[in-house]
Amino acid sequence: MKRIAFLVSGSGTNMQNLIQKIKAGEIRAEATIVISNKPGVEALRKAAALGVGTVVIEHRAYPDREAFDRALSECLERHKVDIIVLAGFMRVLTEGFVKKYYGRLINIHPALLPAFPGAHAIKDAWNMKVKETGVTVHFVDAGVDTGPVILQRKVPVLPNDSLETLEARIHQAEYEIYPEALNLVLSGKSKI
Repeated sequence: MKRIAFLVSGSGTNMQNLIQKIKAGEIRAEATIVISNKPGVEALRKAAALGVGTVVIEHRAYPDREAFDRALSECLERHKVDIIVLAGFMRVLTEGFVKKYYGRLINIHPALLPAFPGAHAIKDAWNMKVKETGVTVHFVDAGVDTGPVILQRKVPVLPNDSLETLEARIHQAEYEIYPEALNLVLSGKSKI
């Protein structure tokens, strides 16, 4: 069974959803470790409550991105991880790290890439007054939200939407699409 590491920086709702689906047998994998670059985040509490081990590798403790990524890689190697799932991980990984794990590193993004890459995708789409946005799960490459797409799901912007209602529907789509995409990667049906 494939061993999965989750990289998190915040609330961990996508991570929690995926671990619950693993525990329910809907995703055939082992939730091996949750790694956060920030101490005290809600994702760590959620992982512990689900019985998954956690590690904090605080990025500020390292002199540069390369040193942080080396520490991250050492942790992944110690835990014999097969697939790395980014779930609200708000760090850009170095080219060397991405190259080492290319094809085994996936991310979710709250927009229909290539539209609205970056940290504020939902707000950017809202401000552009688009009629449709969505969710993308993709393999991570050396760019920011530029890797090969695994799955996408459209989310319409409704006439009575507020930014908050749109965000809620996008997050609901994330909870549906990320397990599907992870299953495609685990089964080998989606690969680079």
